[in-house]
Order: sequence, then C-alpha cells, then structure tokens
Amino acid sequence: MPKQLIIDGKPIEVEDGITLIQACEQAGVEIPRFCYHERLSIAGNCRMCLVEVAGMPKPVASCAMGVNDLPPNKDGSPKVISTRSPMVKKAREGVMEFLLINHPLDCPICDQGGECDLQDQAMAYGVGGSRYAENKRAVDEKYLGPLIKTFMTRCIQCTRCVRYMTEVAGVEELGAIGRGEDMEITTYLERGMMSEMSANVVDLCPVGALTHRPWAFAARPWELRKTESIDVMDAVGSAIRVDTRGREVVRILPRNNDAVNEEWISDKTRHVADGLRTQRLDRPYIRKNGRLEPAGWDEALSLVAAKLKSARPERIGAIAGDLAGAEEMFALKDLLARLGSKNVECRQDGAKLDPKLGRAGYLFNSTIEGIEQADAILLIGANPRLEAAVLNARIRKRWRQGGLTVGLIGEKVALTYAYEYLGAGPQTLKEVLDGKQSFAGVLRDAKRPMVIVGAGAAARADGAGVLAAAAKIALLACEGKEGGWNGFNILHTAASRAAGLDLGFVAEREGLFGDLDVVYLLGADELDMTKLGKAFVAYQGSHGDAGAHRADVILPGAAYTEKSATYVSTEGRAQVTSKAAFAPGDAKDDWAIVRALSAHAGQTLPYDSLPALRAAMYKVAPALARLDAVEPAGIKGVEALAARGGALGTEAFGPAVRDFYLTNPVARASAVMAELSALKKSYDQGTTGTHG
Repeated sequence: MPKQLIIDGKPIEVEDGITLIQACEQAGVEIPRFCYHERLSIAGNCRMCLVEVAGMPKPVASCAMGVNDLPPNKDGSPKVISTRSPMVKKAREGVMEFLLINHPLDCPICDQGGECDLQDQAMAYGVGGSRYAENKRAVDEKYLGPLIKTFMTRCIQCTRCVRYMTEVAGVEELGAIGRGEDMEITTYLERGMMSEMSANVVDLCPVGALTHRPWAFAARPWELRKTESIDVMDAVGSAIRVDTRGREVVRILPRNNDAVNEEWISDKTRHVADGLRTQRLDRPYIRKNGRLEPAGWDEALSLVAAKLKSARPERIGAIAGDLAGAEEMFALKDLLARLGSKNVECRQDGAKLDPKLGRAGYLFNSTIEGIEQADAILLIGANPRLEAAVLNARIRKRWRQGGLTVGLIGEKVALTYAYEYLGAGPQTLKEVLDGKQSFAGVLRDAKRPMVIVGAGAAARADGAGVLAAAAKIALLACEGKEGGWNGFNILHTAASRAAGLDLGFVAEREGLFGDLDVVYLLGADELDMTKLGKAFVAYQGSHGDAGAHRADVILPGAAYTEKSATYVSTEGRAQVTSKAAFAPGDAKDDWAIVRALSAHAGQTLPYDSLPALRAAMYKVAPALARLDAVEPAGIKGVEALAARGGALGTEAFGPAVRDFYLTNPVARASAVMAELSALKKSYDQGTTGTHG
C-alpha cells in the first residue's frame, strides 16, 4: 500500500517498505551520504543523511529509517519531511566537522582529488573552519595487494569496503579491528585480498583511503578523455568507461548497467590497461631466413595474397581468436568464401557448439538478470568465479536472498556461495538425467531452474554428448513451467564466440587444421600452434603473443579500445565498443586490413566503410543489429541440441580457465596481471603472499 509523504513541501506517494533516503530521491531531493550505498546493506554509521521529520525531536538518519517506521500523525495527515531546514543544516555541518576532525588536509596532493565525495560534500554541506585544535590521529598503511593503495589516516569508517567484500565479492578478508578512535579497517593478516573483484572497493571509498595503486598520481580526472565502451576480457559484456590521455589508455572504470554488470567489473577488466601499451605489434613483419623482419604494408599484404591465390581453396583456412570483433570475422569469412574456401573457425578451443541448431543452443538463455529469479542452478563443468566473475557475483546475490540451491558437476572449486557437490564427470550428468541423483528432483520442483554449461565441458571430445545431456536435463526441468522459461545456458569465456556462431564462422568438418597450406589467424593465440604443421601462417592481431611467434607474416591490428567493433555477450546481447585511442604505429583497424587484403588477392570486398560493412553483416546476422537487446531465442534450439545426442566419456570435467589473470594476449602483456597471477600462485601453494 503506497505511503503519502510531504517532502520539502511537495506531496509525494512512495511505495511501501522503502527508506526515507529512497523516498527523498524519488522526490528529486539530493541527500548527502557516505556509508549508504543502494547495493549494500544499511550501516547507518556516518549520519550525513540526517533529515527532519515533523513531530520527532531529533534529526533522523534517513538511510536507516523506513517509511513504515514513521509514527503516524494523530489526524492521519501525511508525515512532513524537511531536508533543508535550519535544524538539518546545523546537524549536517556538525557531522561534517566531526568527520573532518582527523582527516588530513592533503587535498592538493591526494590522488583522489577531483573524484572525492568528502571534498564535494564538505564544500556543499560543511562550514568554513574547524574548532578542533588537538593532534590528528594517524593510522598505519595496510597492504591490500598490488591493486589497492591505502592511506588509512583518511578513513572515516563508513565500512562500504567491508560490506562490499563480504556481501558482493563473497570473500570475507576485510574487516574492522579496535573500537572508538582505535578502530581500523584491515585484512587481519596484512595479506593481499584474493578476490577477482576486489578493486571495486576503490570506487566505493568516498574519501580516498583506498585508491588504485597501478595508476596512482598518473593523471587528474579532468585531464582525461572519457569514452563509453564494452569489456572483452570475458563474455559477460560489462559496460566500461575508458579514460585516455593523448594516445594512451590511463584507466578503465565500470559504467552502470543493471541488466549486465550492475556497477561492478572484475580486476582483470579494470587493470589490464597497462597490457595495451606493451608487447604491441605496430608494423607489419615478414619472416626471412627464420627471423621476423619489419616490412611495409604493400609487401606484407602482397605476400599473403600471393599465398592465398596459389593455394588450393580447400587447403586455405582461417581461425578467429577470443577478442575478434564481428566486423572483421564477417569480412574474413566473406573473403575466404570468394576464394572458394569454407574453412573458417571461431571455436579455437574445439567446443562442439553448432549454430545450425539455432541460437538457443549456444546462448545463456535465462539471461544474466534472470539469475535473480532462479531457485535451482546446476553448474556443469563450469567455474563462474574464474570464467565470468561478474556473473558469479550475480549468483551470489541471488543465493544471499535465500531459496536458491546450487549443484556442481565438475572440479571442486571455491565459489563464493555454498553448493552441493554432485560428482566430477559425465557419469554424474547421466545420473541426474536418469533421475538417480536427488538434484534431479530439485530441478524438477523448481519454478525457475537453470542449467549452466561451462566452456570447458563443451570443448571436449564428448562435448556433443555433454551438451545434449545438459539440454535434456534443462528441457525436463523446464517442462510445464509458466512464462516460457528457458533454463538452458552456455557460459562462454571468449568475447568473440557468440558473434562468431551468429555469423556461422564455423568449419563443416572437425580436425581441420592439420592439413592446410595457408592459415590466417585473426588474433588466435590460444591454439596449439604445433598442430598447424608446416602451413604458411599469417597472423593479424594487436599483441606479440603465441600467434605472432608462429607467424610467417604479421599484420598489426587494433586492440578493443582502439576500434569500433560489435561483440555479442554470452546471453546474446550485441554491443559495440567505441574507439577511445588510436592504434600504435602503422597498425590499422582489423576490418580495414581484411578489406585491403581482398584487393591484393583480386577479390575486392564490396564495402569501403564501416557502415557499409555493417549493413551487409546485418543482412547475414540480423541479431547483430539489435544493439543492447536480448531477444528470447526460443526453445527449438535446445530441443535440436537434445535430439542430436552423443556418447559420454568417463574423464572428469576440467576447468576452461586455469589462470584468471592470464587468459588472453592483452592480459598476458600486463605487468599488473603477471604480479596478480604470481601472488595467487604463492597463495595457493601455501606461501604467505604477505607484503615484504
């Protein structure tokens, strides 16, 4: 039942059960706050959000007072709330004076300057001076790992960081010790925080006590050019903001997108920026006498074109890597088709996903947002914590609300929520399908069951059988459920995979790459390069990784922050990255390289601009045109997958991601990721990992 309130003289009707601070926001009134955050539990300890409620003698903390808790007026009239009265003004000034008692006066040299909530709110709600003349308190710095720089003397104990690590990240490594003036936020053991999402605490810190170590003092916020883009470190499609100064990407921050990443991003997404500056390919190279020598664009393209023209069409192939955009995949497939070859492949891990069966057979059909409706989840060969950290946080969010049962078939791993371990391999999967496991009943009785198949489970010799069994389980679990709920989900780890499947960038036969004369690697670095044999290899990509080491010709392309490219997330959401910086040296946009190569090969592609290419691409794959939208793929694709069948092996499911921090060429070029990977290894092996 809606509640009637009068806020600053304006009558408003608010929904039942919300807090006063939310009611004021709905009325368009700004309420200052430090400890309150809409995605965290309520602490009510900074007192900055004080408001006056008529009939109550003292100011009220609006974040902790629900509209239902307000005592009713005797005459039944709506409660009157004042946010600008003299009482509120004086109360806020007093709170601000207390908060600043021990705060150091280092604004000119503070690395949070320009993005500091305390600074902004002190200007807006504070007074011009302080009556405090005693010595300020000092607190020792804490080691929170390579990502987070601390200045704990600034801390106002709002506990946002503690609540975030406990509630969202699910790693209870941060807490408070001591009481009163001796209270400190610490990790207890002075050890680096080992969470894949720890750096989000810096965004939450309102006072600069926690800042980003890798880019500390690198630039002031107003010096940076801000570009909204999409993350490609995994297949979630998190919304990000890329901040650049000149040609250089200085930092990457999250953007709010409630349907995908809310306002969180993984540490890899955030701190991979230094990898965009190192190990870059900035000019074409040709291998001469066993050594890669710098060359011109015409010479390099002419050599690749000559090899393509001289080889038999059936002995030419192309492999797309995990970071390839849809535009360059479309152009490359088009070029090979004109040369008479159908040997294209985007599943470099060997996943047995078949786009001919329908989109529902390779997408996360329940959607990321749909996780919040689930009441039973079966994970098959998946470790969401490493494969999609932000999606894993969404599962934890749902688990904390209660009423969710999670089952896992595969490797025993430390997820951030409790789960029922069912078994290690396909035989357990068969038991669930046959109803011999109790979890089969859990799925059947659930209103919104989900089956999540990891990339590692699909990329096995018996991947087709695993996918078919998982599809059958999902169909049985969803049978008769209202609302057309589709509980079958594929959790991709590669940003390019769903778009590649949408474009049909798949080979018609398996074991393709052992018998080719010319192989074109479009940023493909996760392959076993020995399988390419003696083939002539052209590598197009942004970083000097495995593909470039094997290549006979290197064509330097642009990284994801340097081009406008379409990526489709694991849930089928098409999104476009924005060009935030220019590629280094002579490197060019990837689609433009393929277009230039087509002219040298005598098979000129019929588009000279990105809009023209996209118009042609949208005709082939209309789903790519529906930007930032998730359309239900229907159940037919899942039924076709289940009907395909396939034998099940006996080998246990292995992980798709072994080292979270080193999954792609950009991450492997990053010194920050290398440090995090080494810290994680030392932690896992039992060495202390403490600050030396």
